[in-house]
Amino acid sequence: MSPALEALIKGCRYPGKGEMKGGVMLEPFVHQVGGHSCVLRFGEQTICKPLIPREHQFYKSLPPEIRKFTPQYKGVVSVSFEEDEEGNLCLIAYPLHSDPADLENKEPSADGEPKNKLVKWGKKKPSGLLPENERARQSRKEEKGKSNRDDKAEVLYYSLEKGNVVPQIKHNPWSLQCHQQHLQRMKENSKHRNQHKFILLENLTWRYRVPCVLDLKMGTRQHGDDASEEKKANQIRKCQQSTSSSIGVRLCGMQMYHSATGQLIFMNKYHGRKLSLAGFKEALCQFFSDGRVLRRELLTPVLQRLREMRAVLEACESYRFFSSSLLIIYDGAPPPAPSRSRPSRGGEEEDEEDDDEDEDDDDEEGAYGGRRDHSGSASPMVDVRMIDFAHTTCRDYGEDGIVHEGGDSGYIFGLQNLISILSQLEEHSND
Repeated sequence: MSPALEALIKGCRYPGKGEMKGGVMLEPFVHQVGGHSCVLRFGEQTICKPLIPREHQFYKSLPPEIRKFTPQYKGVVSVSFEEDEEGNLCLIAYPLHSDPADLENKEPSADGEPKNKLVKWGKKKPSGLLPENERARQSRKEEKGKSNRDDKAEVLYYSLEKGNVVPQIKHNPWSLQCHQQHLQRMKENSKHRNQHKFILLENLTWRYRVPCVLDLKMGTRQHGDDASEEKKANQIRKCQQSTSSSIGVRLCGMQMYHSATGQLIFMNKYHGRKLSLAGFKEALCQFFSDGRVLRRELLTPVLQRLREMRAVLEACESYRFFSSSLLIIYDGAPPPAPSRSRPSRGGEEEDEEDDDEDEDDDDEEGAYGGRRDHSGSASPMVDVRMIDFAHTTCRDYGEDGIVHEGGDSGYIFGLQNLISILSQLEEHSND
């Protein structure tokens, strides 16, 4: 076992039976808002998802100029089903001895012990984790069959009591849906194969008390070069029927907390596909709002990050990020009262004199913002990252028989339109 992975696992172990012979017990990742892959929580700062060879190749070979816009890659683990003495099924991650190079030159993680115990699944579905209204909907829809899945509730609203909202934050229904579907597939295959490779990635939400997350599907084309004719036609149809074809970006999932009204809101990808351009703009307004007014202070750092990303991708020869997404994240928790100290990432107070050192750390680790303006008030910390690279290709891969020239014009087109829309919001908020 490499020293880096050994440190990571030691930092994540449960006491007693949770150790499972040196493995890490995985939990649902509650803040997944889009995609269809099952994302699990490995530790406070680390998530894992099923290994897809093309995505794995991308993370191991991505250019340094793109690295600051992606989650940190932390290696590969082997995941298996195991049963505890109570008959509950647990997903346990172990180091992958056959692939030690994946973790060479990685810094040990500071992950703490996972806090939730939502990892155990008995022989029944974990319906107790679902919000009451979503559980009722899901029960009704299951009776109607999969053909009616587009009729499921696509936007959900929850009223939280004002004050300490953190303990009230619910599992995103989309994350549980992906989670349950993947677990079922793994259970069905476990008789023949009970070892599954997962990649470890940085948990982009760990710094935030109440993560507000926007998942945008980028580009005018979603199918990869290796797609079947049926898959290609299906993806083209989805693009043509959504804002992907007109502006190169569509909403793929969203969760936000409006501190002014106490509402927690979830939107899924089916709602995003139906949005017109006007509806897409309205959803962005909703995401960057506190429930009453637009939070203009969020737009400035997001726009700066998007412009930096656009410049890098314009110079990135032959890459195509088909079906990739863009995540925008900020903290929906009410800002703390002005003071001479501010919350650190770990939740403890830090003196203002440490700002310069912390700013460098934030830039290096990918979080953007969190600085103080000239008035001395703290600006919000936001993050903008590219994710999901299962269909990414470039000249160096040499497997698809197709070499693309220049930059990814469809992705860049989407970035430019997103920048224009957010710039208009920023200008309008100044009126």
